Amino acid sequence: MTTEQSASGPILFNPFDPNFRSDPYPVYQRLREESPVHRSPLGFFVLTRYEDCASLLRDPRVSNDFTNSTAAMEEAAKQGIDLEQLASENTRPFLFMDPPDHTRLRSLVSKAFTPRVVEGLRPRAQQIVDRLLDAAVARGEIDVIADLAYPLPVTIISEMLGVPAEDHEVFQDWSQEMARSLDPDFVLPADVLERRQKAGDEFAEYFRALIAKRRLDLRDDLVSALIAAEDGGETLSENELLSTCILLLIAGHETTVNLIGNGMLALLRHPDQMARLRDDPSLIKTAVEELLRFDPPVQLTGRTAKEDIPLSDGVLPAGQQAIMLLGAANRDPRQFVEPDRLDLAREDNRHLAFGMGIHFCLGAPLARIEGQIAIGEMARRLGSPELMVAEPEYKENVTLRGLASLPVRFAAT
Repeated sequence: MTTEQSASGPILFNPFDPNFRSDPYPVYQRLREESPVHRSPLGFFVLTRYEDCASLLRDPRVSNDFTNSTAAMEEAAKQGIDLEQLASENTRPFLFMDPPDHTRLRSLVSKAFTPRVVEGLRPRAQQIVDRLLDAAVARGEIDVIADLAYPLPVTIISEMLGVPAEDHEVFQDWSQEMARSLDPDFVLPADVLERRQKAGDEFAEYFRALIAKRRLDLRDDLVSALIAAEDGGETLSENELLSTCILLLIAGHETTVNLIGNGMLALLRHPDQMARLRDDPSLIKTAVEELLRFDPPVQLTGRTAKEDIPLSDGVLPAGQQAIMLLGAANRDPRQFVEPDRLDLAREDNRHLAFGMGIHFCLGAPLARIEGQIAIGEMARRLGSPELMVAEPEYKENVTLRGLASLPVRFAAT
């Protein structure tokens, strides 16, 4: 292993440090250069190089099932939790499963989440963005998060699932609590875990009632499609339906909120690139990919080694968990030319913002469409935009890094 000391002192990966939350990239740089396979005092390994992260995400010798983690098993034993029984209850989303269960469930969900359906949502996304920006233009200012980045994706995914419009608002508090379900339990205080559990129970109760209604009256929505989905005679169980609906709702909007918010903040801090996009709207597709690379909405993901796996600077031992810092990998100079420079026309851009391998983000095409429309329209319609605060506030989430608010004033164009 490389040394974890330098002239600047020991490297500490502490995602709870407010300074780290506002700008983690200097820490990522030191980790990449000085300790690319970093052993955290908490017991897991932290990986920052693109080569290690990309190869591990594709490696069949790793698991996304927490029951395969030595640390998780030891902690569960201390608390008297039977992880094998928990895993057999099928209450976890397929995101945290391995083949063959992951393969079966993802295949069933994919049948109801086709590219044709997603592309067909583009006009609806445009309509929502136009309406939200019309209201902002009338005021001359916008909180990008509250006024656009949140309502756009939550409206789209709720309509896809078949959730009545009057219930969209009730999801906001639940989803914000449940977004922390992607953070490791050991990093969360007891009160957060309690609120997360309560939100999960309320989500489950809501979707259980909605699923019961749809079983009696199938409609042209995602819940109905999931109920009807079949693969080789297999259908989704009740628990699988519940966990999948909750996963789709949270993953279907929380990451997009961060994509739009982080992306707009990057453009506001790089006015030359904002002007470039305004002058050449055809850049929007490569622009969104570059914004995803530059400051990704999902900062990290974890895997557990099922056997010893060689890495660029050491070995990930069997049973040990690796946390892959996607934000660090996306700034690796070994993979990207001038990685700290925002270049909306960047072509060679195989970033890891949506992951890689069998767990590649199922909703990536939808997030891209929503990001392209929201960011493209703001660049076009918000003249001379400027931040109304020196340092925007970030949410406390560890895995999903995003802004709590982004107030902007502008001149209408």
